[in-house]
Amino acid sequence: MTSSDLEPRDGEPEPGDTAAPRPTLLVIADSLSYYGPKGGLPADDPRIWPNLVAAELGWNVELVARIGWTTRDAWWAMTQDPRVWAVIPRAGAVVIAVGGMDSLPSPLPTALREGLRYVRPPAMRRIARSAYGWLQPRLSPLGWPVALPPRISVEYLEMIRNALAYMRPELPVIGTLPSVHRSEQYRAVHRGRGPAARAITRWAAEKSVPLVDLGEAVRADIYSDDANPDGIHWGWDAHRKVAGAVLDAVRMVHRDARSTADGIR
Repeated sequence: MTSSDLEPRDGEPEPGDTAAPRPTLLVIADSLSYYGPKGGLPADDPRIWPNLVAAELGWNVELVARIGWTTRDAWWAMTQDPRVWAVIPRAGAVVIAVGGMDSLPSPLPTALREGLRYVRPPAMRRIARSAYGWLQPRLSPLGWPVALPPRISVEYLEMIRNALAYMRPELPVIGTLPSVHRSEQYRAVHRGRGPAARAITRWAAEKSVPLVDLGEAVRADIYSDDANPDGIHWGWDAHRKVAGAVLDAVRMVHRDARSTADGIR
């Protein structure tokens, strides 16, 4: 063992330091959490909304996300990703920022889209991708079916919330309502958003889960020239507005928790 082995790692308290470690903001999300106006970014980019929130709180952040994730993928992350397991004991709040993909038109089965990467040989995979890319926008005006029906989305959200409550009953959980888009890939169709938002709102009211309306926060940005040209991902103003809304929600739940604790004493 060398002297360097005895040195505290970044974020760990110094020997003898009695200060509590900084909480971690756990964000389980889709690509809206880490894409900017020109594409995907590293998880530590200071401009994306999870890092803006954590910086204001003085917390650490753990972003667990991937492009195309639905509430089902978020549940799989909860049950299969050891990063999530490691963060839960020290989390200050959990933001479940998925559900938008659930509400998008998916006339072709989601399993087909996700399975394209496994098609062999490569020439056949390219043909399959091209066929999918040609069909998706042409079938999207149907608006149905969506990637996940609202009832199923809410079931996965509740499974996540319930699992977190089982492990840490006091841990605040914050949900989100779907974003909006103007993507030509979906012919700007988003009929599934209304039913999804209503179902999530009912669930959140029943379970006392604060909600951040992503659509309300990013609408002006997504229809501006500052957003990503793909019509789905946001510009920096949207990231700042989402960060502000999430920050307000986190502060609210912690303020309410303190008020409840003071009332019990």
